Amino acid sequence: MLSPKSAETVRATLPAVAAAIGEVTPLFYEKLFAAHPELLRDLFNRAHQADGSQREALAGSIAAFAGHLLDHPDERPDALLHRIAHKHASLGVREDQYPIVRTHLFAALAEVLGDAVTDEVAAAWDEVYWLMANGLIAAERRLYAAAGTPDGDTWRTYRVAGRVAETDDVATFFVRPTDGKPVPPSRPGQYVSVQVELADGAHQIRQYSLSGRPDGGLQFSVKRVPGGEPASGVATPAGEVSGHLHDHVHEGDTLRVSAPFGDVVLDEGDGPLLFATAGIGCTPAIGMLAHLAAAGSPRRVIAAHADRTPATHAFRDDLHHLVDKLPNATAEVWYERPGPEAEATGSGDGRTPTVRQGFMALGALEIPPGTIAYLCGPVPFLKAARAQLLAAGVRPADLHYEVFGPDLGL
Repeated sequence: MLSPKSAETVRATLPAVAAAIGEVTPLFYEKLFAAHPELLRDLFNRAHQADGSQREALAGSIAAFAGHLLDHPDERPDALLHRIAHKHASLGVREDQYPIVRTHLFAALAEVLGDAVTDEVAAAWDEVYWLMANGLIAAERRLYAAAGTPDGDTWRTYRVAGRVAETDDVATFFVRPTDGKPVPPSRPGQYVSVQVELADGAHQIRQYSLSGRPDGGLQFSVKRVPGGEPASGVATPAGEVSGHLHDHVHEGDTLRVSAPFGDVVLDEGDGPLLFATAGIGCTPAIGMLAHLAAAGSPRRVIAAHADRTPATHAFRDDLHHLVDKLPNATAEVWYERPGPEAEATGSGDGRTPTVRQGFMALGALEIPPGTIAYLCGPVPFLKAARAQLLAAGVRPADLHYEVFGPDLGL
């Protein structure tokens, strides 16, 4: 952990560093991409760079790590490192890239804070950086080794064996490896990275949850990300990779796909489960439900989902069918605008989902003691669902969440 001298320096300078991080991170990325443009073209998410969310995530992770080292000097925040390591491994991050990041991060820090970055301050924060970096490197080595690729190259070429339209803007892709070898192992709830070559020659990467496990292949689902001008008045670009997959990738085409990764995976015990999802956040939950149904699980399962309308609810029929296969499962659905397509209030026997109008209200459900909950959806939804479940008595340790995009924390 941090040496006593560095801990004292970091504690004294953390407020200043935290206050300046909003200036430091844009400058860091500017310097990094000027020196290594291939990283923006072929590794980093250009959309998240454009809207600033990836920068916020970096700042949050560094501040959280430093704060944890100060508050818990004898512990390492392994949960934070574990989550980041899974994301890095899915992208193929290499050990030799960490010194590059360090060089440009500290150059930006020195430029913003000026004379305040003395040799002593730089040495203390260098210690913080390498404690975090080496923890990630070690975790990533273990993940690569478990995937059977100790060199870190988990990418393989897959051929699209089928494609299904779940809704107007959600498509499921079924892919099989072109080399004929078995697909890598996965756990319900994990995701894969998909790399595509765009019109400008960039090889952009995005992660997509596994929404099922067909024999001999992988299955992931993609929601088209539209561009637009939200209430904030700031225009957002359309999703580069989701648009490319929807418009240009069909049966017979090939894709570069990583091994499955992800730390939010289905608990293999026998206690009660609750899935609380919104929009395309249903995909990892559908994968978990499919696994439970295939195993004939007797566990008590509550599958709660919120969507705008029945027409935008991806895997709506799958939710019905999977719940039907589980003897102790019920489905609870909320639609902002149910319309004539929505079923009437459920029968109460779990065979027909209970459909309500409005936003998800988990407090209306009877949640068994000891329930393990999995949440996936937009960050405002996650915050609301988490608060409701805590109020209902679910233990914080039993709340697990997945964020599609940079994890800004709850």
